[in-house]
Amino acid sequence: MESAISDHLTCPRSLTRRVPDDYQPPFPMWVGRADERLQQVVMAYLGVQFRGDEQRPAALAAMRDIVASFDLGDGPLHHDLTHHADNQGYENLMIVGYWKDVSSQTRWLHNPAVADWWASDQRLAEGLGYFREIVAPRAEQFETLYAFQDHLPGVGAVMDGISGEINEHGYWGSMRERFPISQNDWMQPSGDLRVLSGDPAAGGRVVVQGHDNIALIRSGQDWKDAESEERALYLEEILPTLQQGMDFLRDNGESVGCYSNRFVRNIDVEGNYLDLSYNIGHWGSLDKLERWAESHPTHLRIFTTFFRVAAGLSKLRLYHEVSVFDGCDQLYEYINCHPQTGMMRDAQPVKHVRSTT
Repeated sequence: MESAISDHLTCPRSLTRRVPDDYQPPFPMWVGRADERLQQVVMAYLGVQFRGDEQRPAALAAMRDIVASFDLGDGPLHHDLTHHADNQGYENLMIVGYWKDVSSQTRWLHNPAVADWWASDQRLAEGLGYFREIVAPRAEQFETLYAFQDHLPGVGAVMDGISGEINEHGYWGSMRERFPISQNDWMQPSGDLRVLSGDPAAGGRVVVQGHDNIALIRSGQDWKDAESEERALYLEEILPTLQQGMDFLRDNGESVGCYSNRFVRNIDVEGNYLDLSYNIGHWGSLDKLERWAESHPTHLRIFTTFFRVAAGLSKLRLYHEVSVFDGCDQLYEYINCHPQTGMMRDAQPVKHVRSTT
């Protein structure tokens, strides 16, 4: 039995764990492993927003253009494509890229072909919305958990491998305790989410500034190789409770500290659905994510269903990754998106100081 925290990230602990040293988890789970060369990763959620079937071809073409830009130098080592229908009647195509160092992602982002495309006035005039939500947690600021050991999705795809069976899972609080930084840091938020430039209500270009220790969870489901019994288990038992919880956070997240919640379905470059999905949730803090997970009926139903079936999973692949970030390692930018999109909904407006002269 291993610790979820890699040896090179282990240090004397000043914050105690929730379980005793001899705790034994109820079933096996694993985490992604990377060596000390991995100092910081980048997760870039790039979106195309549209409304109605008449805009779908243009949105898909824009998505493919973004994917093509990954072939430039310093593109991501891994990416996937998803679709999300939000509660304002808009559809969102999202391209998610992962880099294993900040410098390469920065070079890609500032490549003239990428930077000029984003900055072009044409983005304001073509009738589509665009966004990019880019975060860069340090190695000690993210954790992973997998019910399988191969072909890791998400951030696991840029790590070096997989652990043995790990100890820190199967109890409330285990998510936090898989973070290396949790050994000595409560990961408390500081500062506010606020609009740095632009006006969400007016459209156009908007930049939102994040604060320290915003938490991001990606929680995924892969049933593409599941046989009939497990497929039915997912579609008939797990998915309905999962959908209820995700819809609650999409529609009422502000009441529990969730800034943005998107339950997405994976697609191919033509927009066809695949048998994979995941949830993307931005939270005001890890505390608020934990509080909802431990107490809200919608998540308790998800959790108890998973516990009931976890030991018998064969081809159904469930996982998650959770990260926190420093304020300076976040970028939230929107072009022509509706004001409820992503981090704009809860961002505090810019305060204009009236001149006295």
